[in-house]
Amino acid sequence: MSVAKTEATRASLDKQPHEVASMFDGVAKRYDLTNTVISGGQDRYWRWSVRKALAPRPGERVLDLAAGTGVSTLDLAKSGAWCLAADFSKGMLAAGKHRKVPMVAADAMALPFADESFDAVTISYGLRNVADPDAALREMLRVTKPGGRLVIAEFSTPVVPGFRTVYMEYLMKALPKVARAVSSNPDAYVYLAESIRAWPNQRQLALRIAGAGWSSVKWRNLTGGIVALHRAYKLG
Repeated sequence: MSVAKTEATRASLDKQPHEVASMFDGVAKRYDLTNTVISGGQDRYWRWSVRKALAPRPGERVLDLAAGTGVSTLDLAKSGAWCLAADFSKGMLAAGKHRKVPMVAADAMALPFADESFDAVTISYGLRNVADPDAALREMLRVTKPGGRLVIAEFSTPVVPGFRTVYMEYLMKALPKVARAVSSNPDAYVYLAESIRAWPNQRQLALRIAGAGWSSVKWRNLTGGIVALHRAYKLG
């Protein structure tokens, strides 16, 4: 896969697809390392929690959207399911090409898959980077088989008031400084911090998931609500 060189950049909060893709191309080289550093190693626990919530089984077909370099897809594939990594940043996919999972470039708002192609769909820390998250949720529903399931992991709103204040201060001040030390494009993490702060809280996101047609929407908090796992099903 050939990838055009891109200048270091950050996207704006209107999330123009070409800006977001270019930004992630710019952070791809050290993306996994940066995630581990800025999360204090919690990214591994969060991936394990996604796999447990999705519960993929041998023989199933699983779509891992916003898969980046395929770290999450590789973890899901431990279950024995056939897991496909999809991302619209070709730079991210290229950075993970050494991983032994199938990969495809795909736009979450217009997925290149037939109706009812997958038993389960998951997206981690990518839904808030989509220009139209509701369209993406409808597309995920379309490609999921009746009775299939959805798991979304996304940064959310901490539930402890004092901790929430500390966390927001970390996002806006400390996170860009940490990223400057380890990331190949530290300015991108200013956007990421802003996008987290602007993202709907747990209940608001649950309502949007249900509004897109998903059923039995529930969520649980990880690490005090820094991350929320939302689960839902497609009625058979």
